[in-house]
Amino acid sequence: MDIGINEQDRQDIAQGLSRLLADTYTLYLKTHNFHWNVTGPMFQTLHLMFEQHYNELALAVDMIAERIRALGHYAPGSYSEYARLTSIAEASGVPRAQDMISQLVDGHETVCRTARSIFAVVEKASDEPTADLLTQRLQVHEKTAWMLRSLLEG
Repeated sequence: MDIGINEQDRQDIAQGLSRLLADTYTLYLKTHNFHWNVTGPMFQTLHLMFEQHYNELALAVDMIAERIRALGHYAPGSYSEYARLTSIAEASGVPRAQDMISQLVDGHETVCRTARSIFAVVEKASDEPTADLLTQRLQVHEKTAWMLRSLLEG
């Protein structure tokens, strides 16, 4: 394979993207869980918002996995791999709505940190497609974290 990025850099980028994929999938699962189980006076707003968020995350996992494949590596695709690679804690039980929001803020911020951690090798390798993907993901997660954070202010 010769796409202008050496094998070691492609491997390092794919490993970083695998962590990003695991974080994104874990956040997708958590968001979908909260969509199903949210209760309280903000039910309608949160139920619909969480649905928008998990639909966006479902598309994102596909883009990230396909970028890993384009770099010549296999994308992780099992719960056990995601559990090993993710930095996002699973929710235990069914949290109150406010706690759901807080956990999702933390999740989106975690994804931002993971995405940022990959940039050094991506820039070194002049991997513009991955840099573009990371930039797009950061924009989504930073905006989503801000919007969720705003719900907690009062």
